[in-house]
Amino acid sequence: MSETTLVLIKPGGVDRNLIGEITRRIEARNLKVVGLKLFRAPRETVETHYEEHRGKGFFEPVVAYLTSGPVVAMAVRGTNAVRAVRTMMGATNPVDANPGTIRGDFALTIDDNLTHSSADPEAAERELALWFSEGLPF
Repeated sequence: MSETTLVLIKPGGVDRNLIGEITRRIEARNLKVVGLKLFRAPRETVETHYEEHRGKGFFEPVVAYLTSGPVVAMAVRGTNAVRAVRTMMGATNPVDANPGTIRGDFALTIDDNLTHSSADPEAAERELALWFSEGLPF
């Protein structure tokens, strides 16, 4: 089933020049990048994205981190895109992520786990509307 999901490459991934490697791995799975932008995320966007976690101890540090530098927002489309991308990214905590995943190969701490991807199709729809409020070009 074809679906579209959101991938964010967080400031640590951008700073470490991993945009190309992460995109290469996504495209190697025969998934299509149908929206892509590099920008500094507005605080309001990040707070809205993580709204369900407001009040938790990690909320402010996550918001501060995601607004600390440029991010890449990517809309990725293909068969089972949500689950395929989540599997490719690996466990949220990189020390639990399998080798061969983005986090397993390139990250060491949960604070800088390099990427975000939508948890399910409903989250993808909400997140894509937030990060691509202008709509997708394809």
